[in-house]
Amino acid sequence: MPLQGEYVPSPQKWVRDQVELYERTGGREGNTLLDRGLPVVIFSTRGAKSGNVRKQPLMKVEKDGAYLMVGSQGGAPTDPAWVANLRAAPDQVTVQDGPEPWDGVARELDGPEREEWWERAVAAFPDYADYQRKTERRIPIFLVERR
Repeated sequence: MPLQGEYVPSPQKWVRDQVELYERTGGREGNTLLDRGLPVVIFSTRGAKSGNVRKQPLMKVEKDGAYLMVGSQGGAPTDPAWVANLRAAPDQVTVQDGPEPWDGVARELDGPEREEWWERAVAAFPDYADYQRKTERRIPIFLVERR
């Protein structure tokens, strides 16, 4: 079941538009990175401060029904806002890969498990390696599994 509460769309127009198209068509449209054709998934999180529902399309990195959220923000010096949301409420996340969203629980990865999933992420979207080189922060990654 999708997260309940007030949905506050992203301030970025392309994110708002992609989420709206994806949800309106049950994932038949808006399901790829706009200029690259690579698959994306819609993740919903609960705002750490506001409590509002936030949605973001992220690259699809999946194995055995578990999905990865990569906090790359294009190699920016700060984490995307949703990272704080997940750290505050890891049990307040939904995943939509197709028509039906499902409830998940996220956990931040570290150690060998992180390295294994990071390799999967870079295989799915090679730009992640460049983003990591661009920033001094360690890009956080979260594994989301069904609740």
